[in-house]
Amino acid sequence: MSRVPAGRSVHVRVPASSANLGPGFDSIGLALGLWDDYVVTTSDTVGLLIEVTGEGATDVPTDEGHLVHATIQHTWRSLGVDPPAGLQIAATNGVPHSRGLGSSATAIVAGVVAAQALSHAIEPNAGWPAPGEDVPVDLGLATHVASELEGHPDNASASVLGGLTVSWMPDGTGLDHGERTVTARIDPHVDVDVVVFVPETQLATRTARAVLPATVPLAAAAAGAGRAALLVHALTADPSHLHAATRDWLHQEARRPSYPETMALVDHLRSQGHAAVVSGAGPSVLVLTTRAAQADVQAGHLAAHWERLVPGVPAHGATVQVR
Repeated sequence: MSRVPAGRSVHVRVPASSANLGPGFDSIGLALGLWDDYVVTTSDTVGLLIEVTGEGATDVPTDEGHLVHATIQHTWRSLGVDPPAGLQIAATNGVPHSRGLGSSATAIVAGVVAAQALSHAIEPNAGWPAPGEDVPVDLGLATHVASELEGHPDNASASVLGGLTVSWMPDGTGLDHGERTVTARIDPHVDVDVVVFVPETQLATRTARAVLPATVPLAAAAAGAGRAALLVHALTADPSHLHAATRDWLHQEARRPSYPETMALVDHLRSQGHAAVVSGAGPSVLVLTTRAAQADVQAGHLAAHWERLVPGVPAHGATVQVR
């Protein structure tokens, strides 16, 4: 195997994401304009140095268990390259952790694209881009590897590609004629905007998923499929349907006991005509709205311990440049 050269440094930037958006469970994602930044540097000095500032700075590990580092090593093994002797990671986290905004997906995506970039052109006499230039990476591979590590493709695909994404993973039977996760990236309607209410409390995704039922009634599945199809139409062609398109039967009610304040806020906003949903596994609340109506999305007295954000939907996802 070839070894990743020492002395390379890249700047990786990855956006947050919201998944499900109501009925699009584990398949529909939307990038959000909250960003994690990483500077990853290879060294010929043995060892690992990780520095974290911003969100989660006091909570995330700074050893081999750091999610970006673990993902980089996993990706290098998948690519068949040897790691350098030493590695430095400087993380500046802008995505709130354990709030349903895809913080684990941003870290995983960052690790995959950083690993690809740092191992780019490692053959003898191959070129390495100049400082400030983009490093070519395989975004399809990034989506697939990140989705496999996440277990579902909705957050990862949106963080890799930006915009609105609809994704599916190989079903194991070969009927999908492929071995990689596949994503359709779609530009949202120009008038679509988002408002996010982020609480102080956290909730681990595994905790939220643990309460979901193994089966759902056929009528609920049929209703959810119809609304998911309508959701794509509403987000791309006719935002007037957003309220109806965000009705969910599969997961939100099952999770109500896990975050009653979140569901109370969803109920309150929907009663006012806003297309409010649980963001990902929660406990944040996402409202799909329009630019003209964005200022009207308010939570009143329920928002005393919630932060209101208007992050926008970035048109691009992960980027990686030479430092």
